[in-house]
Amino acid sequence: LKWSRDGLSAMSGTLPHFLQEPDDAYIVKSNPIKLRCRARPALQIFFKCNGEWVHQNQHTSLEHTELGTGLKIREVMINVSRQQVEDFHGPEDYWCLCVAWSHLGTSKSRKATVRIAYLRKNFEQEPQGMEVPINGMIVLHCRPPEGVPAAEVEWLKNEELVSSIEDINIDTRADHNLIINEARLSDSGNYTCLASNIVARRRSATATVIVFVNGGWSSWTDWSECNIRCGRGVQKRTRTCTNPAPLNGGAFCEGMSVQKSTCTSPCPVDGGWAEWTMWSVCSSECERQRTRECTDPEPKHGGRLCDGVALDTDNCTGDLCIQDRKLLHDVKVPQGESPNNDVALYSGLAAGVVTVVVLVIALTLYRRNQSEYGVDVIDSSALTGGFQSFSFKSARQGNPLLMNSSMQPDLTVSRTYTGPICFPDSMEKELIPEPALFDPLPDLKDKVHSSFMVSLGVSERAEYHAKVPSQTFPRGVVQEIGGGGGTLGGRGKSQLAPVQPALVSSMTTGKRPLRTNGVFGHGGGRLVVPNAGVSLLVPHGAIEEDTTWELYMSITQQDSSALSDEGQEILLSPEVTYGPPGLTLSCPVALTIAHCADVSSEDWNIKLKRQAQDNSWEEVMTVEEESTACYCLLDTQCCHLLVERPGCYALVGEALTQAAGKRLRLAAFGNMEPNFLNYSIRVYCVNDTPHAFQEVVSVERGRGGRLLEEPKTLLFRANSFSLQVSIQDIPQFLWSIKPFTTCQEFSFSQVWCSSQSPLQCAFSLERYSPAANQLSCKISVRQVKGHEQILQVYTTIAESEKDTVPFFTQSDCTITSQTGSRAFKIPLSIRQRICATFDTANAKGKDWQLLAQKLHIDRNLGYFARQTSPSAVILSLWEAQHQERGDLDSLASALEEIGKVQSKHSTSADTLDHISKTIPSSDSIMNRSSEELDTNHT
Repeated sequence: LKWSRDGLSAMSGTLPHFLQEPDDAYIVKSNPIKLRCRARPALQIFFKCNGEWVHQNQHTSLEHTELGTGLKIREVMINVSRQQVEDFHGPEDYWCLCVAWSHLGTSKSRKATVRIAYLRKNFEQEPQGMEVPINGMIVLHCRPPEGVPAAEVEWLKNEELVSSIEDINIDTRADHNLIINEARLSDSGNYTCLASNIVARRRSATATVIVFVNGGWSSWTDWSECNIRCGRGVQKRTRTCTNPAPLNGGAFCEGMSVQKSTCTSPCPVDGGWAEWTMWSVCSSECERQRTRECTDPEPKHGGRLCDGVALDTDNCTGDLCIQDRKLLHDVKVPQGESPNNDVALYSGLAAGVVTVVVLVIALTLYRRNQSEYGVDVIDSSALTGGFQSFSFKSARQGNPLLMNSSMQPDLTVSRTYTGPICFPDSMEKELIPEPALFDPLPDLKDKVHSSFMVSLGVSERAEYHAKVPSQTFPRGVVQEIGGGGGTLGGRGKSQLAPVQPALVSSMTTGKRPLRTNGVFGHGGGRLVVPNAGVSLLVPHGAIEEDTTWELYMSITQQDSSALSDEGQEILLSPEVTYGPPGLTLSCPVALTIAHCADVSSEDWNIKLKRQAQDNSWEEVMTVEEESTACYCLLDTQCCHLLVERPGCYALVGEALTQAAGKRLRLAAFGNMEPNFLNYSIRVYCVNDTPHAFQEVVSVERGRGGRLLEEPKTLLFRANSFSLQVSIQDIPQFLWSIKPFTTCQEFSFSQVWCSSQSPLQCAFSLERYSPAANQLSCKISVRQVKGHEQILQVYTTIAESEKDTVPFFTQSDCTITSQTGSRAFKIPLSIRQRICATFDTANAKGKDWQLLAQKLHIDRNLGYFARQTSPSAVILSLWEAQHQERGDLDSLASALEEIGKVQSKHSTSADTLDHISKTIPSSDSIMNRSSEELDTNHT
């Protein structure tokens, strides 16, 4: 009764109100969780889990009275273990709620779920590294591992937390992904996705993000000055890949960094005198005048003014004016004197004038005969006799390598090399009578109708005799040094370099020689690396008298180090070394090196490089620019260099446009395989230089291969397209080839950058029957979107082929050096007269320049100007350029044209006539030249 009375008084007539309801909970590992429930007014509170009442002994109850209201507040707690949750297998999660009683009824709390918490180890999706351009969008995806409760995701950059609040450019709220709207260089780094819940933290794999910058071209520079001060030249402008520069692996700028354009600089025109005007009327002072103007032509573009005077005065009466300036015929005859006295006076004066003139002429003739050299222009018959042409026998003659040696070289058929191959045997040379060098050519009149010859009276003391006899040495053999002095000729000092090992013939070793040497003296000579397109011309007089040097020349075989690190240059020629290093010469030597560049257009930037003492490579000159250190004459297939320093030289090139091309030499070889059923065809693609092709010949000689078709030339462009080699038209029912092997391909870089090892592809054909002994097919070699060449194969197959010698085998040259006069095409006496003529400047000072122009050597004239004898250096270059052609017609024609030009520009026709009458006849010049050459040979 007491409980009923107190309870009724304390209650205000309401249902239980929950002050705390049970919350959802997660069981972590094996730790039980506690559910709590608190209500007022509550007489009793019980938990109900999964629809069943929890036993009263599992409850923990607390009760107290709320101050102020006097209402009873009851709090009940229960524990839920991991085992209880795992044992429950209902259709829903494990749940519990509270039921509270009062005198008016009951109230229920919310359902609280109890789940076991976990977090898997493996991410459903991890972020992947990426490279994005600057200002691009970066999206890194992350799907965290499965877990209860669901994992939250954070991002780390270089182990530091990334917050989207600090950087508005970064968003991490989009479905756990990291988004950077505009990439900056500072956004490069290592990104990690971090997933965590109440159980654990998981890290994803690190994703590396690289923000790169593609290169951009700067503005073009201004056009450079024309590289030729006179005539047609080249100007260029450049730009750099610095706007911006490539960064973090960004692409290099596409296109060319150099643009070239032709330009024309007006040549200076020296002024020339026009004709004199008529003499004026004799004045009262017994004088008459005439004038001329500097208008034929007028000086232009910095040309020199006319030398001489524009006003000429003359005495009208032959200096017979009397003191009062009256004419003699106006003076009265004194009385007592006879008119006959006037006749005697005039006769005496005339005799005096004649005597003075005779003395002047005699003095002029005496000075000319005593001068060291004389100059004149005569008929071409002297040139015809003195320039009897002779040629060095080429190794191409009788060479079974080339099936049609008469074909003209071009880009569609096989090219014949104009570079020196080897010298003829010395015994054959001895069979030519030496005076025959001066016999007139019977057909020269048809080639050169009229030409001019430089002639002069040379006294015995002015003769330029060779001190070293003409000699011809076998390759690798040094002539014995006789006499007490140890030099050739037995006198003077010796400067022989260490003797190089003798070169072994390729017939016995299977390899062609790559080094040659010879002993040279004052007479100079020629040194040749056989079958390599490489030679060295040592001019007469380059080595001091009474001195000998052993010169050597070699070709480097290892991989080239002459190319720049940028990778835009390719090797266009072999690396050629000549020495010894301590060689001292009085004039430049001419070094000829074959190259493979197509120089018909201006798409190349070709440089000459030289190896320094530390084995690094330095640029000597750019071929198109002027230089006083070196001279470079670039022909279609060879480069002729005038160099003064021994060392290792090479030509490298950089393609300025995609139209730049280099020549490839294509050759097909074949032989039977040991089973006598398969036939192997090997196709080679090498740089079009004799040295590169000889590498192929050496390899095939060892294999016993046969040349199936004359080698041909293909122009390979710098357009980044590959080279395809395919075999076609194989006879059906007789021969078969493996499937998918009929077409093979070389990448562009393989072909473009190849310089050492030959590119080769092979086709293996199988014949169905041993009776099939004929094979015919075509091999197509083409550059994609470029040129194509066809090699036509037609050969006979024989089982005894292994016992035969390959038909391209040839005997190597046994002579690689020639010394003395036999090494040169221009006879020594004629060469001396040309040098004496053109090194002596006339009124305009352009003699040797005119010689260079007529010989088509009309650029970089500043190099010749610094030489002691410009004409001698020009002739050495002409000798190197025409070493394979034995005739002197081009030189004769050039001298003929110069004779006409000099006749036009002579200051006085009377003076030219006077010089012509004072020089010896052409017959005497030829006789003297013959005697001099005989003396040299003796």
